[in-house]
Amino acid sequence: MSDLFPESREARFEANGASIFVRIGGEGPPLLLLHGFPQSHAMWHAVYPQLSKRFTCVMPDLRGYGRSSCPENDEGNLAYSKRMMAADAMAVMEALGHSRFLVVGHDRGARVAYRMAFDRPDAVIAMAVLDIVPTAEMWRGMGAAMAMKTYHWMMLAQPKPLPEMLLSGDPSGFLDFTIASWTKAGSLDAFDPRALADYRACWGEDEHRRAACDDYRAGATIDRDLDGADWAAGLRIASPTLALWGDAGIPSAATSPLEVWQSWCDNVVGHGVDSGHFVAEENPQATLSALLPFLDRHMARQ
Repeated sequence: MSDLFPESREARFEANGASIFVRIGGEGPPLLLLHGFPQSHAMWHAVYPQLSKRFTCVMPDLRGYGRSSCPENDEGNLAYSKRMMAADAMAVMEALGHSRFLVVGHDRGARVAYRMAFDRPDAVIAMAVLDIVPTAEMWRGMGAAMAMKTYHWMMLAQPKPLPEMLLSGDPSGFLDFTIASWTKAGSLDAFDPRALADYRACWGEDEHRRAACDDYRAGATIDRDLDGADWAAGLRIASPTLALWGDAGIPSAATSPLEVWQSWCDNVVGHGVDSGHFVAEENPQATLSALLPFLDRHMARQ
């Protein structure tokens, strides 16, 4: 994967019972980049060249994804909660000497990002969340249109081993169909063949598919509960937030994503991008046009 990320280096860190693979490149203030399902850090390759000119980009594979390990789950799904994944990422950043940093997350990685902003507001200077609304809002708004678009939320969260058995029949077919269906064009054309090969390789392993199911099991239980508890307590995200979403992305099936985020954040701006779900790969220039001024502005205030 080094050819997708020139002059980057690889590292591995032990955190909370998981072995976390990380790619690091660029120079400048620290920027944590968190990928989504069913991908790996390779998803950042199209925006990395510009980001790495301004920032030290730290790009882990979340536990259960890419080259990171797949710990066993527990009865309460804490092992694959976004709280635990945020703790993994926090451990990586602290090991690299970064106590405060910027965060950009896509999909599941964005859920990790905003959980970190709740749990460790001292660490998150500012964050950007790409093509999501909070987990509790997704479940609250799970009407027919959203359920059809996000069928995997219900499927993958089913008790073990049902989804694992179903996925084992044609793993590559499931991955290719699913991610193509979430793009605006309805095809795989937006994905660099090298990145796509990385996604397929990970998804082809039994343990990684099991871990992805555990991720969604956590999303249906502990992640939803943590969001609900924060909401009930009147807590809000203090870190300045940028919300970007694809005009044909997943949150677009619901109400305005910005209005949703305004209910959760003290300081949030955002807008849609001409894209499907994978904004950083489908429309990297529009993504960078929004990200760079936001990140530069908030870093300069530190």
